Amino acid sequence: MQKQEIASIILASFDDAEIITAGADCSFQVTVVSEKLQGMMPVKRQQSVLSLFADQLKSGELHALSVKAQTPAEYNASQSLTSIEL
Repeated sequence: MQKQEIASIILASFDDAEIITAGADCSFQVTVVSEKLQGMMPVKRQQSVLSLFADQLKSGELHALSVKAQTPAEYNASQSLTSIEL
């Protein structure tokens, strides 16, 4: 799979999302930032993103997908903390 394919699949369900991908071939890390994640428990957020890739994971087209799913406020707060730590 390609990073663009991963982003397209996520955007089909989370049309407001900012998506940050890393990795290559069949192993990726993805950060999904969307207001649609508001009110969901962290594990439910991850499950909602991972479920979009059930077929690709089952077939082996995608071997591993690490998901970080946050609301924009959470993402901005985490970026502020990162900046302070540097």
